[in-house]
Amino acid sequence: MASVPSLASTVQQRLAEGLSAALPEAGAADPLLRRSDRADFQANGILALAKRFKGNPRELAAKVVDALPADDVLAEIEVSGPGFLNITVSDAAIVRTLAARAADARLGVPLNGAAGTTVIDYAQPNVAKEMHVGHLRSAVIGAAMVEILEFTGETVVRRHHIGDWGTQFGMLIQYLIEHPHELDHGSEGGEVSGEEAMSSLNRLYKASRALFDSDEEFKTRARARVVDLQAGDEETLALWQRFVDESKIYFYSVFDKLDMDVRDPDIVGESGYNDMLQETCRLLEESGVAVRSEGALCVFFDDVKGPDGNPVPLIVQKSDGGFGYAATDLSAIRDRVGSLKASTLLYVVDARQSLHFKMVFETARRAGWLNDDVKAVQLAFGTVLGKDGKPFKTREGETIRLVDLLDEAIDRASAVVREKAQDLTEEEIAERGTQVGIGAVKYADLSTSAARDYKFDLDQMVSLNGDTSVYIQYAYARIRSILRKAGEAKPAAHPELELAASERALGLHLDGFGETVAEAAAEYAPHKVAGYLYQLASLYTTFYSECPVLKADTPEQVESRLFLCELTARTLHQGMALLGIRTPERL
Repeated sequence: MASVPSLASTVQQRLAEGLSAALPEAGAADPLLRRSDRADFQANGILALAKRFKGNPRELAAKVVDALPADDVLAEIEVSGPGFLNITVSDAAIVRTLAARAADARLGVPLNGAAGTTVIDYAQPNVAKEMHVGHLRSAVIGAAMVEILEFTGETVVRRHHIGDWGTQFGMLIQYLIEHPHELDHGSEGGEVSGEEAMSSLNRLYKASRALFDSDEEFKTRARARVVDLQAGDEETLALWQRFVDESKIYFYSVFDKLDMDVRDPDIVGESGYNDMLQETCRLLEESGVAVRSEGALCVFFDDVKGPDGNPVPLIVQKSDGGFGYAATDLSAIRDRVGSLKASTLLYVVDARQSLHFKMVFETARRAGWLNDDVKAVQLAFGTVLGKDGKPFKTREGETIRLVDLLDEAIDRASAVVREKAQDLTEEEIAERGTQVGIGAVKYADLSTSAARDYKFDLDQMVSLNGDTSVYIQYAYARIRSILRKAGEAKPAAHPELELAASERALGLHLDGFGETVAEAAAEYAPHKVAGYLYQLASLYTTFYSECPVLKADTPEQVESRLFLCELTARTLHQGMALLGIRTPERL
């Protein structure tokens, strides 16, 4: 289906035509249209144009108004101040535009004509390590960007770049060789839960670390084991694979709790690029992008210097021949551009790694792996803070386990659902509690601009008031309840009816959904969708309190208001789905 033009784009088009007629020498000029408190829209572009062509802005504004065709879109245009245009659109135009949106399965969200292939690197846990609150943001923001980009027509390849290689595995594998039953589970032959998998990995990690720190001979054996691992020794690789498999049982249980789709083919750890590292170094050295410095292979930058004023290089290969993160990240870029044919590489990674990625991207550009056709972007995110505004830790100063946090959110949300529940069974309360709790955690993260730190405050997150997902979920459930009670009355658009002020406000906001989603995709800004949805729920609440729906004055008015209700519900449902959040039909 052809995309549905928004009312804003229709008004923009009319004004642009009026400008061209009033001032032909300006060519295709932008009227700079935006939503306004004084009218429905305001056009501010005339001022700059009058200045450029040495005219009087108010006179030019009047000419533009005269040049506009008389039709039933623009109800009123007022020239104000030094040449602004305040524009009010007709009720009929609002209703007709919304009817076109409602007839479109995509709700008028445009497909991006210049769509390409984005490889998005997000949700990066470490093998044999507990997932903590720091892993939350990459997973939640990344999953929302996958949904938003795919919905706007981008081909998306997911990549989870897990830490699964390196020194600590020598220690773990050597310990397992010497204590072979440490990874066995009590539940013989049964399914292993994520919690069981993690607790045995944790036990093993602590025991092997204690031995590594206290026993020099074990330390020597563990270091030799790393060499065996990197050389592809079969026994060592088989034991390493056990750690990876055990960790995946645990990861999947956490991602499942987060209601997130993480699939096996998308998990490509550091080990996945192991065979490329030597060649990456050779290509960088032969092209002169990297040079040997004190035995290490380094890339230098004019603008990256340490506190002493000396250049700080990106070290691709250490002087002992070992490889750092840079070698893996650069090999991943080669793979994603060469094999996966990516036009965009999007990295959802903590802002504290910004310098590393800046250097990696610049190195890849110098090597020709990134260019005008292929760009790399870091969607950098801030830190999760506790209520006290400091990085989120337990009282003992340890990082908080992600699973504990999610369980607590579900418990709190279940209490809220139970309190408000009418005719819900215990099973339904548990299911809704999970959807509300996980939604609350995701929304709190996504409603803040990714670059900013945010406070993790569960009381606030599951509150029925304020900018929370629960508020939006309740607005949706309330609409579904009205639509169920409507009986014979069916939603229908009636362009001939006059709209109340709160109906107009709701309608104009509904009209902005497509542009908001397109903007969120282009700017990698899921918080714009969250902000839009909260405002939509708020405008709906005002409409609901001011405009009787099922008890409206005439059957046409009932149908018209049901139409607004239904389109609002569909928009809330679709918007929340783009954020990875469920909207229960009943709450």
